[in-house]
Amino acid sequence: EPLPTYDEVLVCTADTTEEEVELIVRRALSSDLQNQKIYCLLGAEKLVYKVSKQLESHFFRLLQSSTVPDYRFIIFCNAKSHNSYVITAFDTYKVTIPCCSKTEIQAYLSTHLKVPRGTAPVAQAFEEPYQQNVKFIFSNQAGMGR
Repeated sequence: EPLPTYDEVLVCTADTTEEEVELIVRRALSSDLQNQKIYCLLGAEKLVYKVSKQLESHFFRLLQSSTVPDYRFIIFCNAKSHNSYVITAFDTYKVTIPCCSKTEIQAYLSTHLKVPRGTAPVAQAFEEPYQQNVKFIFSNQAGMGR
């Protein structure tokens, strides 16, 4: 399976807005039969209470009106964050994934996340000996090319 694209993943922080959360929930629960995308919230335990409540509200409201029976929406949370509203709100959907060793994770990533030869210049900009094509770049100023 291909890796998720930029529109499928929301990396959550304390600054993540209600609009960002609503947008990814709408995408996950809308009917897009041609693309079987998997939408993800990463670090959802970092959402502030108000945004967490809105996530729950949007999700269950849109789920009731959705015609998509097999939506793909994953919320990743740190299991050690016991005070997160998101973990409590979605507890009935909880799945615990057995943890792998660091060596196993590195071996998996090094075999699955390689930049194919002859790819777009964007992927080639990050060429390294391992040629992994997943990088997170954060900037305080959006659209500044940093």
